[in-house]
Formats: sequence, C-alpha cells, structure tokens
Amino acid sequence: MRVFEVSVVRTGRRPFAYLLALVLAAGVLVLAGPAAKSADAASVCTGRPTRTIGFATGELRLYRTRHYVCAIAVAKGPGAPRPMSVSLQPRGGRAAVSAGRLGRQAGPVTVHALNRCVRASATVAGRGTATGWILC
Repeated sequence: MRVFEVSVVRTGRRPFAYLLALVLAAGVLVLAGPAAKSADAASVCTGRPTRTIGFATGELRLYRTRHYVCAIAVAKGPGAPRPMSVSLQPRGGRAAVSAGRLGRQAGPVTVHALNRCVRASATVAGRGTATGWILC
C-alpha cells in the first residue's frame, strides 16, 4: 500500500474540503486496484478455500474459518436448470442441505464445526461425489 504525502497551500477558503477530496479519491483508487478482479473470483462462502473435489458434471468447494465450514456445488457450465444439491454434516450434528433445480450453483450451506469433522456431498444432474469424515 502506498502512502501519499500531501501538502496544502492555504490559498483558498476551503483547504479541508480539498484534502478530503484527495483522500476520498485515493481511497477509491485503492479499492479499485489489483484486489478487484473478476466476479468469478469472489465466493459466496467466507473463509479460506480448503478443498475442491471435482466430478463429471461439476465440483464441490469447501471453505473453512475457525468456527465454520461452508460448501457449494458448482456446475461445470451454466445452462438450463437441472437438479443440484449440496449437503454438509458436522460429526454429531444434523446435515445442512441445499437442493433444487438450479442453473449454476447449489448452496452455500454452512455448519458450525469447531473441533469437529465434517462430511460433504454434492450432485449435479444426477452425477456427484461424497467425502468421508474430513477436516478433522
């Protein structure tokens, strides 16, 4: 991150407004800088990507924070709505499920998994994958 040094000569009546405009413009440049990439790079799940498990018609993506695990099922190509589902179950808890006729992705589903293993499954158009107990 760059630090800008601004010196304002007090020739006008509103140096504060001028300085504020400079700071806001620099903030907008920082927000629209290299961190703003394509919309595909953004995820609906919070946390760091932990696993990506591919299968014939899509992939299962898992994200983890300290307390939670999140999962989404993404189809290989967007298209007509088709049956999709994703489920995530913490050990000793109930499964969270998102299912329906969807075009691009199913989910997100999030479960509390502090110090717990989870198992996940996803299907897209009748093909799918499932994990055993992972992220222990």
